[in-house]
Amino acid sequence: MAIFQDQIGNSIELNTRPKRIISLVPSITEFLSDINLDKEVVGITKFCVHPKTWLKEKAVLGGTKQQHIDQIKDLKPDLIIANKEENTKDYVDQLADICPIYVSEVNDFDSSIEMMLSIGKITDKEDESNRLVEYIKKEFDSLSIPNQQTKVAYCIWKNPWMWAGSANYISNMLELCGFKNVIDIHRYPEISMDDIINKKPELVFLSSEPFPFKEEHISELKKQYPNTNFKIVDGEMFSWYGSRMLKLPNYAQLLLSEIESETI
Repeated sequence: MAIFQDQIGNSIELNTRPKRIISLVPSITEFLSDINLDKEVVGITKFCVHPKTWLKEKAVLGGTKQQHIDQIKDLKPDLIIANKEENTKDYVDQLADICPIYVSEVNDFDSSIEMMLSIGKITDKEDESNRLVEYIKKEFDSLSIPNQQTKVAYCIWKNPWMWAGSANYISNMLELCGFKNVIDIHRYPEISMDDIINKKPELVFLSSEPFPFKEEHISELKKQYPNTNFKIVDGEMFSWYGSRMLKLPNYAQLLLSEIESETI
């Protein structure tokens, strides 16, 4: 029997390598695909949109907050992967009665790397996960960022306005990519747009997810805040931990170039 530990300190006991895995975390689902666990993953959520083919090939078990417990039992999983923030504690506790459950807690670059290496070890995909982590580190090392960070506010929701505050994964990614988060409140605070503008960000990022911000929202906001610069950004790039991190440095580099050209 092998004993592992998840990111919230729980022990996971496994008799054999997991062969029937359920992922309740969209970004980790993508990672599982990228380390070649196509045959092993049997169930995902409706928000696990990468890889796209899995929504047709795998059992879809509800969302990230509420899953179909009976359907999960019927799949006879030997490992469930969840996340402390994305999945509710009540459901995680119920799922723990079905089979071993790995609960991730990702707040920054390092904890995301830890999660990938840990899951790679648990699933006997150490070579694949180690290789992916090395690629990610090289991409971030090659990122060229300006000496002066651009002050930004990162919006994730409308009505009410919600933001990526400090001490979370999005804020850490912004910092690593050359941006300074003007919000010093932890997690995901509700703050009025007026109060955000008063913090004088150089840019207000409107994320494409979880709220689907589009250019029409910028047009509406510019009428009220004509002197503020708003920009739509790819929410998956900044909020999806795991293998999506491999694509973020290049995206951030293009974003920085766009911002520079727009301010010249």
